[in-house]
Amino acid sequence: MRSFFLGDNAVCGDSVTITGELYRHMARVLRIKEGSEVELIENGGARHRGTVEEVGAKKLTVRISASVAPSAEEPGLRITLLQGMPKGEKLDLILQKCTELGVAEVVVFDAARSVVKLHGDRSAARLSRYEKIVQEAARQSGRHSSPKVALGGTLAEVLADSSHEVKLLLYEGEEKTTLHDCFGAVVAPKSVAVVVGPEGGLAPEEVRQALAAGFTPVTLGKRILRTETAGLAMLSILQFHWGDMG
Repeated sequence: MRSFFLGDNAVCGDSVTITGELYRHMARVLRIKEGSEVELIENGGARHRGTVEEVGAKKLTVRISASVAPSAEEPGLRITLLQGMPKGEKLDLILQKCTELGVAEVVVFDAARSVVKLHGDRSAARLSRYEKIVQEAARQSGRHSSPKVALGGTLAEVLADSSHEVKLLLYEGEEKTTLHDCFGAVVAPKSVAVVVGPEGGLAPEEVRQALAAGFTPVTLGKRILRTETAGLAMLSILQFHWGDMG
């Protein structure tokens, strides 16, 4: 049975009328036929099983047979990745794999050394694309909801909104404090924020801003990781030690 995030399509009683991009994906790309069984997931996490009743020229209808209400929130550790905007399509990979690893939120910020800048005429289109990436990754990995994606401003502006129990700054200039040290200091936090810079790392002023905001600089060891690898490594380790992996 295939699963789909409903997006802007809403459940009305015991049926759903699907239009727009989701319709095109289901009817034109996947060529789903009448009688096919599908699972539909609302943005809030509610899941519905049903049968495709009609496939029209611009819409299709699904008759709902069973529904499961969403849980209050996904269980486990709530991790927020504060990611400096990288070049090219690296952010696509970061969003996809972080979703698979259980990230709760990804906040992308304009770092001083970011080559690509977030804001402008294309920001709305970018955000829509990023949301589709995490929705598809959430569907494939069996998550009940997709993580939130936000396009922030500067690092200083993003840091002002952080109220997590544990705040970590992955910093190549740190030589002493390791993640192992952090694990010994905190037993079972409910929320963690992780700052990862873009290519070239964070500027000295940004490091000072993170320290002033209560972030602890940490090192992952002798090797310097690429920006698209660093967040994934951090997420994996945090989920293994404090979260629901292993």
